[in-house]
Amino acid sequence: MGWEDELFALFDDLEHQASALFGAERDLEVADRSRAEYQQVGLAGRLMASVGAEATLGVVGVGALTGTIERVADGWLLLTSGDHDWVVAVAALATVEGASARSVPAVAWSPFTRLGLGSALRRIAEAREPCLLHLRDGTRHDGILGRVGADFCELMQGEGRRQLLVAFSALAAAQSHR
Repeated sequence: MGWEDELFALFDDLEHQASALFGAERDLEVADRSRAEYQQVGLAGRLMASVGAEATLGVVGVGALTGTIERVADGWLLLTSGDHDWVVAVAALATVEGASARSVPAVAWSPFTRLGLGSALRRIAEAREPCLLHLRDGTRHDGILGRVGADFCELMQGEGRRQLLVAFSALAAAQSHR
């Protein structure tokens, strides 16, 4: 092998080393950017990607609920489980098992997903169906939803239709029959 061949072999070796170093540096940068970007992902985005999937939710004051995530919106989700529909306050979620590994950014959500918890409760109230409200402290209240305000709802209880005002901040889930 002549000196020219040795020189070209040395240049090839240096080029491969530089390429390997560049690749390793790029891989570290991509991993670092991925971690930085992931901090922007919210629980609602992961739940949105899980619509249609079966999941087990750990809900404060309720316990474990297993069913299909049917809808996710601003501050709440709809879970169907057997003969029951559950409107669950996202703020009352402690755990989610079975969620998609993907997420959907809020800019890609339908305008209907911007409807808050009050909108979901108004639908139950309009149906005039009996429901069970589960609060975050573990208490439950049976009745028929009446009017729904900005941050509370009225639950009509018993034959005398006694009114119980329930703050959204205390509500974990509303359970209705289908």
